[in-house]
Amino acid sequence: MNKNSIVGFVLIAAIMIGYTIWMTPSAEELAQKQHIADSLQRVEEQRKIDLAKVQAENARKEVETTERLTNSDKTIESSPASEDYTAKVQKYDVFANSANGTDESIYIENDKIKVEVTKKGGHIINVELKDFKTYDSLALMLFNPNTSQFGFSFFSNNRIINTNDFYFQPSITDTKIISTGDNSVSLNMRLYTDLGDGQFNENQYIEYVYTLKVDEYMLDFDVNLVNMGNVINSNSVGLNWYADLRQQEINVDQFNGSTIYYRYLNDDVEYMSETDEDEENINTKLNWVSFKQRFFSSSLIAKQGFENGKLNVFEKENSEIDRYLKTMSVELGIPVNLAGTTNFPMQFYFGPNDFYLMKSYDLELERQIPIGWSFFILGWINQYIVIPVFNWLGGYGWNYGIVILVLTVMLKIVLFPIAYKTYMSSAKMRVLKPEVDELSKKFPKKEDAMKKQQAVMGLYRSAGANPASGCVPMLLQMPILIAMFRFFPASIELRQQSFLWATDLSSYDSIASLPFEIPFYGAHVSLFTLLMTVSTLMYTYLNNQMMGSQTQQMPGMKTMMYIMPLMFLGLFNNYASGLSYYYFLANIITFGQMFAFRYMINEDKLRAKIELNKKKPKKKKSGFQKRLEEAAKQRGYNAKK
Repeated sequence: MNKNSIVGFVLIAAIMIGYTIWMTPSAEELAQKQHIADSLQRVEEQRKIDLAKVQAENARKEVETTERLTNSDKTIESSPASEDYTAKVQKYDVFANSANGTDESIYIENDKIKVEVTKKGGHIINVELKDFKTYDSLALMLFNPNTSQFGFSFFSNNRIINTNDFYFQPSITDTKIISTGDNSVSLNMRLYTDLGDGQFNENQYIEYVYTLKVDEYMLDFDVNLVNMGNVINSNSVGLNWYADLRQQEINVDQFNGSTIYYRYLNDDVEYMSETDEDEENINTKLNWVSFKQRFFSSSLIAKQGFENGKLNVFEKENSEIDRYLKTMSVELGIPVNLAGTTNFPMQFYFGPNDFYLMKSYDLELERQIPIGWSFFILGWINQYIVIPVFNWLGGYGWNYGIVILVLTVMLKIVLFPIAYKTYMSSAKMRVLKPEVDELSKKFPKKEDAMKKQQAVMGLYRSAGANPASGCVPMLLQMPILIAMFRFFPASIELRQQSFLWATDLSSYDSIASLPFEIPFYGAHVSLFTLLMTVSTLMYTYLNNQMMGSQTQQMPGMKTMMYIMPLMFLGLFNNYASGLSYYYFLANIITFGQMFAFRYMINEDKLRAKIELNKKKPKKKKSGFQKRLEEAAKQRGYNAKK
């Protein structure tokens, strides 16, 4: 070991020793840490002692209750009714009288919705949308009534109270109330505290007030906590909402799946995973949460905002629930005024995912309709162009197959200048193809590839042709194509609308069922998807013929252009037939445009114009073009060297 190594090791050892000494806490710091640790230990021990006392007291009370019940026949002074009430008090505290009752339903409805409210829990267990049916023509029910839950949970005298366990007292004796004419209807459900065995304290209660207006999907829902300060032990209670959603459509759309949407108070709308199980813990105020299905939503809106929320969406394994789709649950924080009465106004929206209907409430509920909000151009195109035109055409009462046809023609007319420019660019490439082929023969070697590229670019420049001029128009069309991809599957207007052989333009148009399932394709044959695929392959072939030398220079891209339609065949086979129908129409109209352009553009005259451009003085090169050519020369020089 040389001298430098020894010095290095000594310095490293000195640094480590010095760092250890420097970081070693002083006696005062050690004492302070020990004091904190001792304090924490004492707190933990006291907590365990208190918990043990509570558990022992509860156990003692349970033993006493059991003994009283066991020896009730031997005690003359005690009546069975009072002993039963005492046992219930041990479990339910001041809500013992409400622990038993008759589980009946009360229906509140208008022309749009029929809401079922149960006496046990006082909450909504199901909602029927009267204007809609399931894919097999059954009544459209949003929830499974046997599993849906909605209620408050809170501590009362060291007991966890859940309002779902108790029977509420309705304000009416009828089992059905209907909103007609200009009148709204209301239903009050109250959970009273006890004055004694069989007696309610009518001055202290939890109240749900349901108010339904005529022709409305929005249901007003107020919660009143009247004089509950000595019952509820916290200034915040938890609102728990749980529902097993029912499947309404024959197919599930992976791009428009069922999930939970939520909006921060006066802020953005977010959503959870549509394909996987997901859970979110939110510690800021929420304006609303929504159990969103493909075409329908159940939204709970708080005018003052929920304090926080825990959201969960998942699928049950081996569920035996009829028409089970997905399970959703939320836990929301509600503020409580312990000094008097708490009024917390809310609303339910039970209705279709109709863009203008949801937008009319000014709550951004329409953000649940996936029309491309994440990319502003797509959302802008659908919101301000496609949806208004589509609804305007639909207002004439036409079949929606005709509406899609007219919409496609209108879009093609708007895009006609872009299509013309694209065709003109490809025509120039075809005219210059013989000269490009001559350059390929002049530079056959791989090491001359850079020289060949420079010569081809020089040819295009002298002829006034730009290879990129055909790509730019295509890029301008892409947002519209993608916008339509998002619009049609999410459009509730197409739901259960038939056209030709398609019985539902929002679902696949099966013309044959297969005895087996093909991976990535399915077990049925969608005719519109086949027509779209065949027409796309034909368009690809004709386009490659027109592009000429450009596709020959990119053989890999040419192969990919044929593979992509076959890949889309598997995707669109289970997708909305209205979308496949639209793309098929777009291809057919494009064929017509291509043949029309061939007659409109005389390639002999175009060749003469190109020859004339060659003779004109060369335009001054732009700075970008100069840098591009300089970089190409440099790369060519390095490769040659």
